[in-house]
Amino acid sequence: MTRAGKSSTVFFECSDCERQFDLHGEILYLCPSCSQENIATQPPRGVLKTCYDYGLLRKKKATFTELKNDGFIDLLPISDHACKPPLRVGNTPLYSCHALDGKALHYYLYVKDDSQNPSFSYKDRASALVAAFAKERGINTIVAASTGNAGSSIACICAAMQQNAVVIVPENAPQAKISQIMMYGAHIVPVKGTYDQAFDLSIRVSERFGWYNRNTGYNPLTIEGKKTAAYELYEQMMGRTIGHIFVPVGDGVIITGLYKGFEDLLHLGIIDKIPIMVAVQAEKSDNLVRNLRRSQFESMPSDTIADSISVDIPRNFLLTKQYMLKYHGEAITVSDTDILSASSILARNTGVFAEPAAAAAFAGLLKYHREDRIEPGTHNIVMSTGSGLKDLKSLDKIIHLPEAIDPDTSFSESIWK
Repeated sequence: MTRAGKSSTVFFECSDCERQFDLHGEILYLCPSCSQENIATQPPRGVLKTCYDYGLLRKKKATFTELKNDGFIDLLPISDHACKPPLRVGNTPLYSCHALDGKALHYYLYVKDDSQNPSFSYKDRASALVAAFAKERGINTIVAASTGNAGSSIACICAAMQQNAVVIVPENAPQAKISQIMMYGAHIVPVKGTYDQAFDLSIRVSERFGWYNRNTGYNPLTIEGKKTAAYELYEQMMGRTIGHIFVPVGDGVIITGLYKGFEDLLHLGIIDKIPIMVAVQAEKSDNLVRNLRRSQFESMPSDTIADSISVDIPRNFLLTKQYMLKYHGEAITVSDTDILSASSILARNTGVFAEPAAAAAFAGLLKYHREDRIEPGTHNIVMSTGSGLKDLKSLDKIIHLPEAIDPDTSFSESIWK
């Protein structure tokens, strides 16, 4: 499905100064004016929001069903679905969980399993849209900095699209994710440094060679790709009111994307309330949630097993803060021990095997559960954003293989029970 004349109904708006820009003009990542104030030790200003002519859509009385039947093309910054990758991205399952370790829950619990995407992570939603936009603009090389998931995602999507992917990763990124990137045929560049240093390098590289930059929190289309889960949640919940949505947070783009998706539905009159988003971060990488109420951002070095949400300077901090304050979001931190325990509890109770960064969201839910902060009868969702197979080494602390037995003589009940 194609929408003609779309440039007049979709545009960028600076989240700081509210200046508007033509999405189909020159390639923009940040507001040219506000970004002049940016310094390396602070989250960037001038993050761009993608805006649509909601008034026109309401005038057309566009229903959710009509929007869905058109693939939500009226709420995406591309003109033609034909430019999207030939892979199934999105439309991931929502599983219900009625009990934990045999104990019935007094609320409804659902797990949105985005490990079912092509590269086994939520990142594919953003990569697919970035790659589609690049294809419409005739750009064939996309560069990204990543601790692993975004890199394997853009490598996967580019392989399907016959585009070139250049991925810059910290040298200590999990081996499984590095292997994925290389198997998809991307050009991988390990760096002796942190994710934030890889991020800055990728920007310089994209400027030098004219490549399109996919970086989370820098390219505004990453938010637009990640918002599509909100549409799916609305449909999968069949209009039921959602209480809390627990979201793992690093740069803040997933939670901002969910806010943006639900805000689209709010502007169109499809919903009348934004769900309560709970931003969950690791205690040793809490640079976003710790600064939400502070007047001056202060970064602390990150050190957590949840590599995908280990970020010193959250690139989408300011826009995430805007959304959370506007829609009364909540924030919580969990320890690495909590995260590993949550991964095990989630797997044995639901069959969903989540990597540490994804399990952080479930750890947040469990902390709310222990503190009796979830209202009885409410519907609550955990966003599981990546497969546990992406980082098996982190499980060494909790998995202990029993000693091998003699298959001919070992019949002790202690072995089998």
